[in-house]
Amino acid sequence: MKAVTVKQLKDELKHLSQPELIELCLRLSKFKKENKELLTYLLFEAHNEEGYIETVKNEIDEQFNEINTSSYFYIKKSVRKILRNVKKYIRYSLNKETEVALIIYFCQKLHDMSPSIKRNRTLTNLYERQLTLAKKRISTLHEDLQYDFNLIIEDLA
Repeated sequence: MKAVTVKQLKDELKHLSQPELIELCLRLSKFKKENKELLTYLLFEAHNEEGYIETVKNEIDEQFNEINTSSYFYIKKSVRKILRNVKKYIRYSLNKETEVALIIYFCQKLHDMSPSIKRNRTLTNLYERQLTLAKKRISTLHEDLQYDFNLIIEDLA
């Protein structure tokens, strides 16, 4: 089965009643964890972006505390997994300020990690790429936010 375009889906959804839309959303939420997480964000957390950022930061803290630091191999695998989750949460929000805040927080946690990432080229490159991405995204924000975020970036660089 080939998926149709977003426009076709949008046009078809316009013809459905509210109970039918509710049923479709609930059915979607049963298939993938990401669908359920996105619905949770849209229904419960989209109106409070600051609370959402704090929730994600707490989850990042927990994930960094669980990293097996016995070898850089395990550290790399765990850090990549954490970054994948951070990117997923950024996609849910679609807010540039949230994106910058979460990427910077991830970089801060990675920078402060023990053992140091400076001894591993792969982790250092990952860190540098995320800082570069954050700098790019900061340039699209309001000037006051740019100043605040650039101060944090300077500390990390």
